Amino acid sequence: MSRVNKYLLFNFLGTFASLFSTLFLIMSIVFFIQIARITSYIEISFGELFKLYSFMLPRVLLFVVPIAFFVSLAMTLFRLSKENESIVIFTLGGSPNKIARFFLAFSALLSAALLVVAIVMIPIAAQLNANFIDYKKTVAKLNLKPTQFGQKFSDWMVYVGSESEDKNGTTYKDIVMFNPFVKDSQRLITAKNAKIINVGQSVELSLNEGKMYDIRDEIYHQSNFKSMKIRTAQSEEMSDVGSIKEYWMEAASSDKRRKDLSTYVLVALFPLASTLFAISLGIVTYRYEKGMVYVGTFGVLFGYFTLIMLFSSKPALAIPLIFFVFLLAGVLLYKAKITRRY
Repeated sequence: MSRVNKYLLFNFLGTFASLFSTLFLIMSIVFFIQIARITSYIEISFGELFKLYSFMLPRVLLFVVPIAFFVSLAMTLFRLSKENESIVIFTLGGSPNKIARFFLAFSALLSAALLVVAIVMIPIAAQLNANFIDYKKTVAKLNLKPTQFGQKFSDWMVYVGSESEDKNGTTYKDIVMFNPFVKDSQRLITAKNAKIINVGQSVELSLNEGKMYDIRDEIYHQSNFKSMKIRTAQSEEMSDVGSIKEYWMEAASSDKRRKDLSTYVLVALFPLASTLFAISLGIVTYRYEKGMVYVGTFGVLFGYFTLIMLFSSKPALAIPLIFFVFLLAGVLLYKAKITRRY
């Protein structure tokens, strides 16, 4: 690697690290909000929250790295042009073509690594995430909170008056349960206390000292009980981790999987498709092109991701069409703006 390339790479990595950390933080907050929704129906610990986040990490990296690469490359070259350092680079034997070849090789390696993340790591992480949630539904206690309305256990709406903790776990007190789904009747259960017990692949609600009311045709039937068990079965099926081929074969029948395939592959290819755009926007005559880099970077990002959204349902068409159109457009812009001047 030449001294010029080392100097360019050093400046680029500094800008990339700063932008990457900012985008990574923003994307992480978005994914943490999505994860937090899970706590509405299962209880997870702080460590398990980060475990779920680690399953989403491949998707965070897939979207953050390409955007950070493109913007950082354009802004690095723009800053060097602004400070007249690009003139020094050209004087020392550097040229736009050498810069382009160096960063095209760099972006090709980066896109190859991102393709591995998109095609291999994301399916594995998605299956691990689904299996973890299914497991928690089976073995973890439901997240019932005292004095809160709208909580559910199977088909039952549940109200808990209070709770207490002891060595045997959590005891819920003053239970009221209502089932609106019984045909031609309404059913209500009250109990002094209850416990949630994990039994095999089911979660069991054990009620003590209670009454059950069955209301049918305006006639009230009351039954007293010392104990009652209500069990809700959980899914016993766990996805096979590692069946990457089967995961993507679903694109033949699933519209969501087709969109995911198009989106992930095209986002992974974005560094390679956008390198010449970044160089063309970054190397400028600062006196006359002060603001073009900002408008240009936004335009490229907006155009690329808009096309992904429009054509993502047809991966066989979208992937080669969008990639090669942007690659060709980058070549034409590079020749028109850079080759003719330098």
